[in-house]
Amino acid sequence: MPTLSEAEIASLLTPYLPNAAPVVVSQLSLYLELLLKWNARTNLTAIRDPEEIVRRHFGESLFAGQHLAPEIRTLLDFGSGAGFPGLPIAILRPEIAVTLAESQNKKATFLREAVRTLGLPVEVWAGRVEAMPKTIQFHTVTLRAVDNMAAALSSAAPLAEKELLLLVGAPPIQPPDFTLRAPIPIPGTQTSILLRATRQ
Repeated sequence: MPTLSEAEIASLLTPYLPNAAPVVVSQLSLYLELLLKWNARTNLTAIRDPEEIVRRHFGESLFAGQHLAPEIRTLLDFGSGAGFPGLPIAILRPEIAVTLAESQNKKATFLREAVRTLGLPVEVWAGRVEAMPKTIQFHTVTLRAVDNMAAALSSAAPLAEKELLLLVGAPPIQPPDFTLRAPIPIPGTQTSILLRATRQ
């Protein structure tokens, strides 16, 4: 399986995260190696090319991570899949308590292995977000590439104390009690935008 050097990873990330810290690139390199290994036997992501994984998954996630509120302390990645955008955000902002929610068992197992390998203090919720205790809230909830955005938003909104951060192709229906900020174009794509929705 062809992989990339840390210098190549850093170069590919430049449009999304200029001057990525060496520790960030080093952890992303480990993450990429693990993702490629697991993806060869279980379908974690449809993108197989290492360069595309770095650009589309790592780059877009890190770009989102730079637009989080400075005071954020807790984050829920709703429908995390293979860890995007939650794991790259945890690598970039280790001071944030990140929870990855993923109901598919194979993907949740991969996430646990990734967290262990990378030595990150990240929680994995292996189940449906709707089953989370109603008392739990997070400063920010992220959503990217979820199957049914409208349904996901209605489940995610009550868990977001301050903000929803959406990586989407088009502005979704505005969740009640939230105000959508101006969309931010994501580098390297004509179709994807980053949307922040703040609680009123």
